[in-house]
Amino acid sequence: MKKLYIVGLGAGDLDQIPLGVYRLLKSGKPVFLRTKEHPVVSELEKEGFQYHSFDSIYEKNEQFEAVYEEICETLLSMKNYEELIYGVPGHPLVAERTVQLLLKRGKEVGIELEVIGGQSFLDDIFTALHIDPIEGFQLLDATDLKLAEIQLRQHILIGQVYDSFMASNVKLTFMERLPYNYDVYIVTAAGSKEESIRKVPLVELDRETELSNLTSVYIPPVTDDTILYKDFNKLRAIIAELRGPNGCPWDLKQTHESLKKYLIEETYEVIEAIQEGDIDHLVEELGDVLLQILLHAQIGEDDGYFSIDDVIEGLSAKMVRRHPHVFGDRIAETAEDVVKNWQEIKQEEKGEKPTSILGEVGTSLPTILRAFELQKKAAKVGFDWPDVSGAWEKLKEEIGEFEQEIKDGSNEQAVKEFGDILFALVNIARFYDINPDEALFMTNQKFIRRFHYIEEKVEESGKPFTDYQLKELDHFWDEAKKAGL
Repeated sequence: MKKLYIVGLGAGDLDQIPLGVYRLLKSGKPVFLRTKEHPVVSELEKEGFQYHSFDSIYEKNEQFEAVYEEICETLLSMKNYEELIYGVPGHPLVAERTVQLLLKRGKEVGIELEVIGGQSFLDDIFTALHIDPIEGFQLLDATDLKLAEIQLRQHILIGQVYDSFMASNVKLTFMERLPYNYDVYIVTAAGSKEESIRKVPLVELDRETELSNLTSVYIPPVTDDTILYKDFNKLRAIIAELRGPNGCPWDLKQTHESLKKYLIEETYEVIEAIQEGDIDHLVEELGDVLLQILLHAQIGEDDGYFSIDDVIEGLSAKMVRRHPHVFGDRIAETAEDVVKNWQEIKQEEKGEKPTSILGEVGTSLPTILRAFELQKKAAKVGFDWPDVSGAWEKLKEEIGEFEQEIKDGSNEQAVKEFGDILFALVNIARFYDINPDEALFMTNQKFIRRFHYIEEKVEESGKPFTDYQLKELDHFWDEAKKAGL
């Protein structure tokens, strides 16, 4: 085959196709159709129109991509024809995967391709629905919906909704973001004599029986801000408004420095939610951490230094660079391999090596966590006890030295020895794979819960704390402990 004509059959009936397309179809050249299920085809059949269709390929393949691949390869392999016509519904360059494959591969094998447009179904849908595409619209494929790419503020048109299965796919995808009763429109055969527009609640979309290859779904733009609360850009706009000229006085006065403590607090509350196993609480606390990140990003944008886009770009690039076993050709079969690769790539990115192995441990870490990380770094190069027994002996030694300094009345030395005790305890935690910071956090929370119980009991008695002996308060503590607090 030397030349392939790719023609569009338009979106409606025979009266709507261009005269040039009509003449080409009637020229006697061999015609192959992606599908015969089209009003133009049935009308041309009355005029004695001869053609071959690829409908049988749909029946033997489960995946659409396989269908499109086979159609493309079948057409390109037809060596016995000088010229060939391939007809598709609508316009060849609108939502036609086979055409894209042919345009790419036809040139590679030296076949001349000529695209002759028919009327796109978009023109008729815009007319039927009275919408202006300049307001912004998305054309989506029901067979390949991606929730993250959906823009709910725009007009959304979804093609390939030819049966209840595809309608169900659309419904389930959009119900992740829209109310079940959100009004959507089923548009069939737009621009033809059989044109039909039906408004249905989203939840009933797949209950419609009259669906065909001429069916599209229209989802109007969302104007209710509360529906958009799941949209990241909406959240970003809210933070920008809080920091805007008419925003919140508290948010406006915040700086990177003033927000530091809140980021630490919110991070620990995430840890608490994880420890509690409370998913709803975890969702809330993760939101509070995200708020801190967005506030820092908005401050950066207000000051003209960076925005959340820069943060996301840097993180995306880092994740790709440091996961070559996923995005590249490096092999990592175990979690240990992944960590090793990560550290090697990190070192390459940083350039010159730190002057000390311990120099990689951040100075801004909470003190107990910094002790934990320092010990881990030293242990990696062999500066470590052979087993935990050595760490236990060191703890006993440090406690003895602390007791001696207390007896000697040396407060300055006692402070140092007390620090040694904490350091030795952290070392024992490391041997048992216990995060000391998390452990202490859990104990703090436990103390708070039990002390709240004591406060409640004291308040119930109507007496002040000062009227209670330690033994009585300790009894309340034991009650709280037995109650699992």
